[in-house]
Amino acid sequence: MSKVLAIANQKGGVGKTTTSVNLAASLSVTRNKVLLVDMDPQGNATMGSGVNKSEIEYSVYDLLTEQVDFSSVVECPDGAGYDLLPANGDLVAAEVELISLANRELRLRSIIEVKREHYDFIVIDCPPALNMLTINSLVAADGVVIPMQCEYYALEGLSALMDTISAIQDRINPTLKIEGILRTMYDPRNKLTSEVNGQLFSYFGDAVYRTVVPRNIRLAEAPSYGKPIIKYDRKSRGAIAYLALAGEMLRRHDQSFRSVQ
Repeated sequence: MSKVLAIANQKGGVGKTTTSVNLAASLSVTRNKVLLVDMDPQGNATMGSGVNKSEIEYSVYDLLTEQVDFSSVVECPDGAGYDLLPANGDLVAAEVELISLANRELRLRSIIEVKREHYDFIVIDCPPALNMLTINSLVAADGVVIPMQCEYYALEGLSALMDTISAIQDRINPTLKIEGILRTMYDPRNKLTSEVNGQLFSYFGDAVYRTVVPRNIRLAEAPSYGKPIIKYDRKSRGAIAYLALAGEMLRRHDQSFRSVQ
């Protein structure tokens, strides 16, 4: 049973794209077939996968607007271990064009449903905004992974995302759920970290991943080399954290799969 995960948080700088790229790579090394979908016009997940966003012929924009088919867009980044639907600045136009199209919220879902059986996991890197691209991503997803720092403003922004998820559950995608909360740039020495930790576990309980992603220089360096952290420095704390996250997700996924059999 395949799983579609949207990595979402409208607050920038929380490690959303870092999580998308490195989760895709970590799941792929556990012998899963993985597709990474870059839905951010900044194209950072594309560049972080080793694909030059300025040199691609087609992008997710062309798929969403039905100008080309899947095979014309999908990339197989050298050494990354997963397939990629790349993005660049063209995707900004999709935000405007989708508004006037029929079934605009369902465009990405229709693309994914056709190819879903070919992958074990599909990871969607959402833009840092609650816009039509994010809505498309959430409508297409089974679950939402929310990366966040343990700080006050992160909690404040989380409520807006929760409202959006609730609205999508009510209107379009009733099976959408919070897959997990991932604590990023984690520093246990910070007092505020402990306070926010307590609030997260109080409100979300088991939805908070036990795995945390620490601040790590090697993890920050990897995108500039166009590599996931496990390809750049597999022994780094960042690589170990994302491999642990993939393992935790796979255990949850396996338990969930067995419970519906």
